[in-house]
Amino acid sequence: MVFGEYFSITTKGFSDIKDITGEVQEIVSKSKVKNGIVNVFAVGSTASITTIEFEPALIGDMKEQLENFAPHTMHSRHSRTWGDDNGFSHIRATFMGPGLTAPVSKGSVILGTWQQIVVIDHDNRPRSRKVFVQVMGE
Repeated sequence: MVFGEYFSITTKGFSDIKDITGEVQEIVSKSKVKNGIVNVFAVGSTASITTIEFEPALIGDMKEQLENFAPHTMHSRHSRTWGDDNGFSHIRATFMGPGLTAPVSKGSVILGTWQQIVVIDHDNRPRSRKVFVQVMGE
């Protein structure tokens, strides 16, 4: 069986990190898949999906490291070409990737005790981000 559904989440940009574990689990439950996999995909080229321990200190550390990696003030050919000053956001998103796949067992996403699924919006402005969740299995 294959089941898919979109949801949207409002973000602030500049690598705003939002916990979406609950939304993903809700879609897995709705799918009725007991054993299989779930793929979570950020629609767009300036957002990423990953896992992290979603707690304030680590969120701050992550944002700091992303800023060190590709500063929002960096000069980029993309920003010069399009005038949107978000070349850094594309670079961050490309290196992190747009999605992840996790196992599903007994109708639940398998995650560690301190592991949450997050969307990171790297763009330079607030957005409404679309996320597509696809569940496959039996």
